[in-house]
Amino acid sequence: MGQAALRTPDQRFAGLPGWPWGPHYAQPLGADEPRMAYVDEGPRDAQVTALCLHGNPTWGYLYRHMLPVFLQAGLRVVVPDLIGFGRSDKPVDEAWHGFDIHRQSLLALVESLDLQNVLLVCQDWGGIFGLTLPMAAPQRYSRLLVMNTTLGTGTVTEGFRQWRQYSSGVHDLAVGPLLRRGKPDMPADEAAAYDAPFPDARYKVALRIFAKLVPDVDTMGP
Repeated sequence: MGQAALRTPDQRFAGLPGWPWGPHYAQPLGADEPRMAYVDEGPRDAQVTALCLHGNPTWGYLYRHMLPVFLQAGLRVVVPDLIGFGRSDKPVDEAWHGFDIHRQSLLALVESLDLQNVLLVCQDWGGIFGLTLPMAAPQRYSRLLVMNTTLGTGTVTEGFRQWRQYSSGVHDLAVGPLLRRGKPDMPADEAAAYDAPFPDARYKVALRIFAKLVPDVDTMGP
């Protein structure tokens, strides 16, 4: 691989609660670029495919409760881990991580899998990237399910600015404890599953850089 990246050991993902699905792998940006992991379940000839995109600092595990519901309804379900998250490779150079390259990795994955009649399910950064995908290939998308994200309009709130400063300044962000602050009744083993992709701070480059990628709309030019 041309780009220096870390790969989380498979044993970190063994026996995670509520996550029985194994990964598929692709290199959507090319043979010398980081590997992307994704779950691909349900009938390949399903009338609708749910493409579920997570945010920061989570990974595909975010959709552990929704995935069975979609499968029961007869959908094909594709859940990528953004590069830098989950079982995907984790580039160690902050300069690698940019909006365009992450967006392109998703566009290329959708193209390589030839996904059609897509229900785009997106949360947080999954929406920031995901809501631009139909602009490139509108014929592939038929439905949207949008949660806790932004359309990139208006001004950045003071609360988000504080989060950006915090998350980009913490070298070794503890993901599970952070999520339990927002959902105190989350079982400890599920919270720990969110930490599974990140054995130590070296694996957390994307976590630190993503908040910096959101522009201050009120300071942008026309």
